[in-house]
Amino acid sequence: MNNSVLSLLQLTGIAPQLFRVAEKVLSNDRISVNEGILLYTEGTLPFLSLLAESASQRVSDNHVFFNRNFHIEPTNICVNHCAFCSYRRRKGEEGCWEFSIEDIKGKVDSYKNSGATEVHIVGGVHPDRDVHFYADMIRAVKECMPAIHIKAFTAVEIDSMCRQAGLTIESGLQILKEAGLDSMPGGGAEIFDVQMRQKICPDKTGPDEWLRIHKTAHELSIPTNATMLYGLLETYEHRIDHMERLRTLQDETKGFNAFIPLKFKHYNNSFSHIKEATTVEDLKNYAMSRIFLDNIPHLKAYWPMIGKQVAQLSLAFGVDDLDGTIDDSTKIYSMAGSDEQNPSASTDELIAMIKGAGKIPAERDTVYNIIKIF
Repeated sequence: MNNSVLSLLQLTGIAPQLFRVAEKVLSNDRISVNEGILLYTEGTLPFLSLLAESASQRVSDNHVFFNRNFHIEPTNICVNHCAFCSYRRRKGEEGCWEFSIEDIKGKVDSYKNSGATEVHIVGGVHPDRDVHFYADMIRAVKECMPAIHIKAFTAVEIDSMCRQAGLTIESGLQILKEAGLDSMPGGGAEIFDVQMRQKICPDKTGPDEWLRIHKTAHELSIPTNATMLYGLLETYEHRIDHMERLRTLQDETKGFNAFIPLKFKHYNNSFSHIKEATTVEDLKNYAMSRIFLDNIPHLKAYWPMIGKQVAQLSLAFGVDDLDGTIDDSTKIYSMAGSDEQNPSASTDELIAMIKGAGKIPAERDTVYNIIKIF
């Protein structure tokens, strides 16, 4: 099959340097940083789709995954000052919230008979809540739904809650794991380049510490995801550098389950004057993520952020995961002008999206054990 693809590429008169990179990708050989930048700058959308789909097939064999999940956002009060954020509020400011543990229990109780297998918990970096508070929160969630998988807290939140408690990252994560933390999402990575971070999130946990926190989680057998913010001020070189650091850590720990590119949304923040990335750029970025990150198993299109139509298109560009049902339980992107203002999808709707793209729907748990093929 791959030999036929290469023969076809030769007939199209593709540039020799791109053909050599295609040979590597189709042979499952790792491409370099410079080759990644070349593909970003010179690769056409059909060409990148072909390579990304080849890479995806090796992992997922035409399956596209989803799960039944809901989100809890304990607070949007945050000590950081990320210029791209439309979600953060100061304590006492109009539009802020901070749910008590009893509030959280009430939200979880409402999902007891929903069939959900995962709760995703992330929020602002609260100035007064340490790791012990969040451990109590996790225990309360498990009391309500003992079988639920708790995927919770970005590395940025972990960093802050551990420092507030006077604990090391290792100790704090161990406390959370013993309380019932099952895995971590990948948020807060943004873009790793330090100069870029000074412009967009100057007081946020830095790239080295973000990577160290995820490495520590992996060493404690806590699987995690990884993200990258794109479409703001970064260059293709910045994106490849970001993915190269993730790829290097994954070589060492093998603890990342999925990579999720997160599109910058410009509503109601300090970068509202910047145009958002086009759909073509979205699809190129998904394809490049799949091609370059050869050791992170899954690539997720977070449909509440990009909309269901673009998410369905992304399934032809290496994406093999659509996240989950969500049930209108997140405000992080709707407050930033997401294409999905009331993010909710039924299982039947996700199945139809996947089948409409010529793929096989597979309901999964959080760590990609297949529950059912449709």
